[in-house]
Amino acid sequence: MSGSSAMRDIDERTNLTNNNQFELLLFRLGESDQSTHSELFGINVFKVREILVMPKVTTVVGGGTAMLGMADIRGQVIPVIDLPKLVGCTPKSGLNILLVTEYARSTQGFAVEAVEEIVRLEWNQVVSAETSVKGDLVTSIAKLDTDTDNPRLVQVLDVEQILRDVLPTRQPEVDPKTVGPQLNLRPGAKILAADDSAFARSLIEQGLKAMGVPVLMTKTGEEAWQQLGEIAEHAAAAGRTVQDEIALVLTDLEMPEMDGFTLTRKIKGDARFKSIPVVIHSSLSGTASEDHVRKVGADAYVSKFLAKDLAETIRGVLAK
Repeated sequence: MSGSSAMRDIDERTNLTNNNQFELLLFRLGESDQSTHSELFGINVFKVREILVMPKVTTVVGGGTAMLGMADIRGQVIPVIDLPKLVGCTPKSGLNILLVTEYARSTQGFAVEAVEEIVRLEWNQVVSAETSVKGDLVTSIAKLDTDTDNPRLVQVLDVEQILRDVLPTRQPEVDPKTVGPQLNLRPGAKILAADDSAFARSLIEQGLKAMGVPVLMTKTGEEAWQQLGEIAEHAAAAGRTVQDEIALVLTDLEMPEMDGFTLTRKIKGDARFKSIPVVIHSSLSGTASEDHVRKVGADAYVSKFLAKDLAETIRGVLAK
């Protein structure tokens, strides 16, 4: 990526996140097992490196049913995942398109039937999907065209969980030996964490437990913000401060209702909370993310998912 292209990425992300917005790439996977209707699915545009006509894929022995094989994309060999098969859909016209994505320090391809369009949304148009016909592979539902006679619902996929299911040997585990010594917070204090992926929440909880840190886990930025408000009220009634209760906020970026950028800005713009350190923990990789993290006032950025890196980042921020 050229320097000017990287700056455009930063500027574009700044413009979107300043308004709690994001862009969603819509695609279709075919007919589901439950109906003959072709459902819409979505993925954040910033995680998509490129969209290609399906290249030649080399089958890998023992790759699993959802693993199509490997593809050589300009000299980089990446795994290709059969997304329709994974979510229980049958493409009518075949696997025509490859979405090349970058997640949590890895590059992979998702085979899909067709790409529809890119839409710009506000995060408050997205609701958490606690239950879904696709099980735990969907983090949220985006509501489109709600002011028309033909509203649409888009299932936003939990790519972190998908990668864990299909490529388990490439995915991280939390080894208590790698996180270092226990972290001693002030008595009664905990870390408030927000992440909409069940898989990510599990890893975060394991990592913080290995550090000996109590955690209050939430699923969205809005839920974390509401929790902070309630904690502030209870602390004030008990003659304590929010800082006595919450030592640090750890937040994902992409979340329904309120994203991590907006949550960070709200925390840093509120006199009650602004001294609480905020660490952004995201699978959105690259310098554009890290530069924008600094712009919204976060104290640190750490890329998912290495428990050792997370532990070192938290220790460094709390030591300041």
